[in-house]
Amino acid sequence: MKQTKLTRREFIGQAALAAATVSIVPRHVLGQGQTPPSEKLNLAGVGIGGQGYHDISQYQDEHFAALCDIDWNKARRAFELYPQARRYKDYREMLEKETDLDGVIIATPDHMHATVSIAAMRKNLNVYCEKPLTHSVNEAWQVGKIAAEKGVATQMGNQGQASEETRRIQEMMAAQVIGPVREVHVWTDRPARGYNEIYWPQGVARPGDTPAVPEGLFWDGFIGGAPYRPYHPAYHPFVWRGWWDFGTGALGDIGCHSMDSIFRALKLGHPTSVSAVSSTVNDETYPVASIVRYEFPARGDMPEVALTWYDGGLRPPRPDLLEEGRQLGTNGTLYVGDDGEILNGVIIPEEKRKSIKLPPATLPLSIGHYKEWAAACRGGPAAGSNFQFASLLTQVVVMGNIALRREFREQLDRRKLLWDAEKREFTNFPDANKYLSKIYRDGWPLDPTRG
Repeated sequence: MKQTKLTRREFIGQAALAAATVSIVPRHVLGQGQTPPSEKLNLAGVGIGGQGYHDISQYQDEHFAALCDIDWNKARRAFELYPQARRYKDYREMLEKETDLDGVIIATPDHMHATVSIAAMRKNLNVYCEKPLTHSVNEAWQVGKIAAEKGVATQMGNQGQASEETRRIQEMMAAQVIGPVREVHVWTDRPARGYNEIYWPQGVARPGDTPAVPEGLFWDGFIGGAPYRPYHPAYHPFVWRGWWDFGTGALGDIGCHSMDSIFRALKLGHPTSVSAVSSTVNDETYPVASIVRYEFPARGDMPEVALTWYDGGLRPPRPDLLEEGRQLGTNGTLYVGDDGEILNGVIIPEEKRKSIKLPPATLPLSIGHYKEWAAACRGGPAAGSNFQFASLLTQVVVMGNIALRREFREQLDRRKLLWDAEKREFTNFPDANKYLSKIYRDGWPLDPTRG
């Protein structure tokens, strides 16, 4: 019997068809264009005013029983999208009252990701949480551990993990099209977004004035487990990302996106060291610009590799192999191998790219980042950025922020933070270990089962 070779798209199409048999009555069998009520997931959203609105809008075939946000003015669009959903300002009240949920979608500020995720998983709920998965290293470890214990369906919101580009770079690295890779550089213009424009401020001091809390804003809920401070528009909405207490800076914002494919393609685990340099840094906000360097050990037949992160508009030196007239761009990734380089997914220079036969597509396509989680909730395969993978990636990403702390800046100009993955601690800077975790304000514990 003649055998035919499936294309990637044909393969994933057949795989999806086979996987559909594990769902509760697939919609194509029923011949309906929308999910029947008996199939719908019963969902809730927490933090639905910004990115959270986009996230919950991807699940309009499902049913939303509840929506929660500390700012009902910002949440107005979400309330209009799902008018049947019951409304809450406090996720703790929501989780207590909503006893028939299948899953929760979380897009709060970074400092509350782990707290809300763990509270939901303790109730055996499936969880979709925006990136970075957590605010601290130990939070990421704890979230991954509880997700594994509970066996719930999880997904972190680094949407690019489901892309064709992520699969292609994995196939190119597996085929060693540029030989063994010993350096990777990744950069972003964040917190900038253009000339003299910024997404959020960094390198600034805490405001001294205390304006009134706007009507409709549950300020105590915004603070959550962080140390209390008075309301100020310098923190909410969105501009919270640059503050140590609430966000994870440019590295936390973009690192879980741009480093995802690097971790997959180079099979990275924990680093052996992390170090950093930056512009002036204070105890309130992240620096305006920084460079963070991670060093990873050899993995199987892959050599040691250094991964260097740049933000605030900083970039690596221009590669010698890059053709005249071509630019690095304000955001990008550069793999440096023994036999060549790959810039933003393309081998450079063009002459070398034309001479190399690229490997065939072997990895199946994703059904879609958001659909992966819905399928996992229904008993399908684990989503691509499930919390076991996302926990590791987030631990490493936010570890870099520890090296940016003001008290280590001068010392780390000459030394590295050495990391012991098994003990989950820095071995040569004991004082740095206090930043692996944090203290939570009364009433907002990381794990509600432990108080």
